[in-house]
Amino acid sequence: MIFVKRIRNNPKANAVFDNFTLFLKLAFVAGLSVLLLRGFLLIPVEVLGDSMENTLAPQDMLIMSKVSPVNRFDVVVLELEDHETLVKRVIGLPGDSLKFEEGKLFINDKLVPEPFLDENLEDYDSAAPFTNDFTLEMVIGKTHLGEGEYFVMGDNRPHSRDSRSFGLVTEEQILGRALMVYYPFSDLQILGGR
Repeated sequence: MIFVKRIRNNPKANAVFDNFTLFLKLAFVAGLSVLLLRGFLLIPVEVLGDSMENTLAPQDMLIMSKVSPVNRFDVVVLELEDHETLVKRVIGLPGDSLKFEEGKLFINDKLVPEPFLDENLEDYDSAAPFTNDFTLEMVIGKTHLGEGEYFVMGDNRPHSRDSRSFGLVTEEQILGRALMVYYPFSDLQILGGR
């Protein structure tokens, strides 16, 4: 009681107490914001394997958004039925037909460039094609993707396990869209679709 009276009568102590209270409130709000962002909106994800090279390297750390819409050529984090988590690029969207002819992508019978592969193609030195020719029907037995179905591939096509091997990915299997690489700092980049 005596201590409380002294603080009330001491303007300097009141200012310190008010500043400390304000600091605690700000720290609480900041901590709560980080927990909400980290747990529900922006989630860190580690890249495993080399299927997305040269765009992403093994051990790159990504920030993934659970609320961003998924568009063609976005890099997404997905979970397969066996609970394996992978990072791939969206090639086919619901309703699309797709095929590769002479290593070129055709969506709904229109040639669609893949500029994110330029560096890979420049460095590729093999007699085998970078992307083997196929049609959607050859891979999944139908000509068009259904509602909520996506076709995903890695950027390192000769070394990628993707929809060509495990089939289509459903909307529910896509955990989120990768927004950026934040670590290591030498790989820092914003990830966009095209």
